[in-house]
Amino acid sequence: MRQISETIKVLVISNVLFFLGTLVSGDAIYQIFSLYYFDNPQFSYWQPLTHMFMHGGWMHLLFNMYALWAFGAPLEAQWGRSKFLFFYFSAGLGAVLFHSLVNWYYVSQGIETLMSMGMTAQEVGELLNNTLTPGSYRVIPDMGPGMDQQLFTAYNTPAVGASGAIYGILVAFGMLYPHVELMLIFVPFPIKAKYFIPILLALDLFSGLTGSSLFGQNIANWAHLGGALFGFIMAYYWRKNSFNDKRWY
Repeated sequence: MRQISETIKVLVISNVLFFLGTLVSGDAIYQIFSLYYFDNPQFSYWQPLTHMFMHGGWMHLLFNMYALWAFGAPLEAQWGRSKFLFFYFSAGLGAVLFHSLVNWYYVSQGIETLMSMGMTAQEVGELLNNTLTPGSYRVIPDMGPGMDQQLFTAYNTPAVGASGAIYGILVAFGMLYPHVELMLIFVPFPIKAKYFIPILLALDLFSGLTGSSLFGQNIANWAHLGGALFGFIMAYYWRKNSFNDKRWY
């Protein structure tokens, strides 16, 4: 079993402390550090970074921290501390960008539809600001199937978790160690990384496109895919340009 490095230990402790802080403070810390839609009144400029240290529950935290250690440790050993941290936070910010672009599409599409129904920009703004409670939305049948929920969910539901960065790590691990066989709790047989990770990404893509999820609701599938995409780009570029033999300490 690979020993946990100081780098990953600090990341894990930081995530745990943030989570404990949310338990103590209730909604206060959660609202300050989670990632809200950029036009939401509760959005702050630090949230693209701080949301990576927030989690929605013990299981969310446990799975992310386990994946950080299990898949991140070999990458740090190969790349060095500084390069690994650059990769980790870059993948996390890439997830933010992808997630925010998808939310912008849903919000823009919803606002355009509401205004085509005769609402003014001021009325749309009042409607959105009256549904700021995370997860709340108004049923507007004339908008079309599911469009009302997509609008309000994108606008008022904050994103939390290190999952975007973790997905970047998973993809990089699969590229560097494709033939490593993984023993997973929910898979009763060993499966090679080069098969498991594409399957995981395909499930996220399916969930993102259809709104149906095998792993529960309120999962930021597009953030996962964004982190994976940025992780792939960085790992591919480094490998292609022979940076794997250069460690950043």
